[in-house]
Amino acid sequence: MDFPARVRQQSCRDCLSGADLGFQIRMAFQPIIEWSSRSIVGYEALVRGEQGEGAAQVLSQVTEQNKYYFDQACRVKAIETATRLGLDKILSINFLPNAVYNPETCIRATIEAADLYGFDIRNIMFEVTEGEQILSQQHLLHIFQSYSERGFITAIDDFGAGFAHEDWLYALKPRVLKLDMALIRAIDQDPAKQQRVLAIQQQCELLGCRLLAEGVETAEELSWLSFIGIDWFQGYLFAKPQLEQLQSAAELPVLRQC
Repeated sequence: MDFPARVRQQSCRDCLSGADLGFQIRMAFQPIIEWSSRSIVGYEALVRGEQGEGAAQVLSQVTEQNKYYFDQACRVKAIETATRLGLDKILSINFLPNAVYNPETCIRATIEAADLYGFDIRNIMFEVTEGEQILSQQHLLHIFQSYSERGFITAIDDFGAGFAHEDWLYALKPRVLKLDMALIRAIDQDPAKQQRVLAIQQQCELLGCRLLAEGVETAEELSWLSFIGIDWFQGYLFAKPQLEQLQSAAELPVLRQC
């Protein structure tokens, strides 16, 4: 797929300036918990507005015309902010597959940003939301393969909510699969959800794919999920996203109590 020379020449500094985007963005961070070690293994970067406005308000400004620049700007801003805050763990970044013209070309500003700020690209996890309308599954597969070959961690977000089914999981072979919060909500009381998650877990074990349960809000949900062997978590039970802050394990009440 071809695209304008101005896009091909875009650098990470262009992305950081927001000049082509038309509005400024910032990043909030939510910790990813490894329950067995009661530690934080990484953080997800979540886009916010210039004054801390929520993601929905920011996304309402994304159009077909600025979608590519938005995707690129989010990546670079996440890396720049995470480095400034001293992050040396996993940095999870959401990306828009329909904004990626060519994986090898569109990743250039990301690699340039990692080099500029000294962030290890092996700690970058790119996650695609299952709710994203995928125009071409083959295109997404090409992106995943390209990113994996370069050393990035690949992930599917919100699994169970959109395009990806079990057969698609086998095709993409993500390193991490994030269970949608709709599956997690009150799972300790819902046998149907439990059977669904157990089936997904079995497939992930066959593929060597790590499961992460997001949207965990109650101790009961955590107890059931950890009982079946899920070890990575996100959710308000642990911490809400904080604007340009990395919370430490010592600051999280749930971890301190254990």
